[in-house]
Amino acid sequence: MAKTGITLTRRGLGAMLAVGLLAGGLTACGNSDTGGDSDSGSSGGNGKLVIGFSQVGAESGWRTANTNSIKEAATTAGYDLKFDDAQGKQENQIKAIRNFIQQKVDVIAFSPVVESGWDTVLKEAKDAKIPVILTDRAVDSADKSLYKTFIGSDFVKEGKLAGEWLVKEKSAATGPVNIVELQGTTGAAPANDRKKGFAEAIAANPNLKVVASQSGDFTRAGGKQVMEQFLRANPKIDVLFAHNDDMGLGALEAITAAGKTPGKDITIITVDAVKDGMQALADGKFNFIAECSPLLGPQLMDLAKKVKAGEEVPARVETEETTFTQEQAKTALPNRKY
Repeated sequence: MAKTGITLTRRGLGAMLAVGLLAGGLTACGNSDTGGDSDSGSSGGNGKLVIGFSQVGAESGWRTANTNSIKEAATTAGYDLKFDDAQGKQENQIKAIRNFIQQKVDVIAFSPVVESGWDTVLKEAKDAKIPVILTDRAVDSADKSLYKTFIGSDFVKEGKLAGEWLVKEKSAATGPVNIVELQGTTGAAPANDRKKGFAEAIAANPNLKVVASQSGDFTRAGGKQVMEQFLRANPKIDVLFAHNDDMGLGALEAITAAGKTPGKDITIITVDAVKDGMQALADGKFNFIAECSPLLGPQLMDLAKKVKAGEEVPARVETEETTFTQEQAKTALPNRKY
């Protein structure tokens, strides 16, 4: 009997060891692309504030500048940043957030791919007592307690600024002004809000008509492809409103290939003000840009520290932004950080 008991005990120990090794292997397979301890527990066991951040992807120059700002700010602050690239897919972000919860990070921050479908995973973070910060893009959840704050731009305002400039620019028009619109990713907050703000502004002039509106997914390739379709379907296009610089830059290629002069034959308005977009504006190929700053890193680190400490923070923190004409772009370009 004693011999049998010893044999069973050894088997039990072997099984326990195997499970322990498997669990250790799973813990080591996190999505963070930064160094740092991947052990669970508040502050990673080393006294550092641990932030789990899920980025939309790398679809544009703006997004790359946003990612760099966040990584650099975390390094400067001495925080442990666990960074995840969702590659434009909501399911990847949900998986990343659940991974952050499992790792027991101190704060979760993310820029939502789309507005809807977050309540379940945000409730899981709340139940785990991990505060959440939304960056750049909002969610449409009715339960505002699921996140602590939102930091980013007023996208409706950006669309309105673009539309208001166009209303003034085309105030002397006596006939129809045909506008095509390159929307951002379908369902994304900036796409929804910029479209709304622009439509509200141009309603002041009944001559301004949006004759075609389609998503270019915030990418240069998408902007070029959709603009090619617009040009084939609409023989007279007077204005292009692109929801970001990258789509506008892609559209430039299609406009040029069609034998038209961008900035003259077709007035081009975009949003973002990244370097390539500002260069196109200074060169006379774009006509107006409403700024959307990607440099959110320092503000995000400050908010993360405060929410972890239980301090009250504003429900919404807006970034300071402006607009640019062609002449203003020439002046601003030499000192542009992104």
